[in-house]
Amino acid sequence: MKKFKKVYLIIIILIIIALIAALCYGYYKKYTMEVKNPIVTMEVENFGTIKLELYPEIAPDTVANFITLANNGFYNNLTFHRIVSGFMIQGGDPNGDGTGSPTIGNLKNDGNTENYSITGEFIANGYDNNTLKHEEGVISMARSDYTSYSSTLVDESYNSAGSQFFIMTNTSTSLDGYYAAFGKVIEGLDIVHKIEAVEVKSADENSEDAEKSTPVNPPVIKSVTVETYGVDYGLPKTLEPFDYTSWLYQLYGIDPNSFMTTTEE
Repeated sequence: MKKFKKVYLIIIILIIIALIAALCYGYYKKYTMEVKNPIVTMEVENFGTIKLELYPEIAPDTVANFITLANNGFYNNLTFHRIVSGFMIQGGDPNGDGTGSPTIGNLKNDGNTENYSITGEFIANGYDNNTLKHEEGVISMARSDYTSYSSTLVDESYNSAGSQFFIMTNTSTSLDGYYAAFGKVIEGLDIVHKIEAVEVKSADENSEDAEKSTPVNPPVIKSVTVETYGVDYGLPKTLEPFDYTSWLYQLYGIDPNSFMTTTEE
């Protein structure tokens, strides 16, 4: 009987040791295992493949937004609609002309047609952790600049990004700290430069923007997918986008209903 109790006690001790070892290994693995950053694969029709590494530690909402849109197929068949040689290539606009933005439905696949924007994760907007420089190959979020209309619209400008992004083809220090850089090209920089070299339309002399930036044949982004290595980055926090037209009506005391016309029967 005593022998049985001794064996039983040894078994219990061994089980406890095994459980402690498993627990310790779990903590060790959790805190020592390197988590891979998300990798973007962007296929550009007739040009090739661009691969980018994203940095969620410096711009978590920006990365979550891009990953969700990409893996929901949002970017598939959109174009690089703005190309400035020696500066950057810009894409991700559902309208294809720089005026478009994503909807809540694009994030959640629920049919919601309400537009949204995300918080600008850069130093000027209080995100001191984002020190990524706008150098060749860096991907960053495009946003609006309403301060040209009113110096009071700083927050509205800083928090106006949605789906449009740009990839740097050169260094531009003037963007550092004012735009949310969130990743960098790791393969296919030559493809970026091939896109940069496409023919653009002559600038419209009557336009406020005399820059030659609209491609004659906008390169098509055939597909964008992101490998997250099993990590769920969740959904970004969304904001209600600034309505410049309504702001303008309010500024000048204009009733938007006054522009509505009725048809008499």
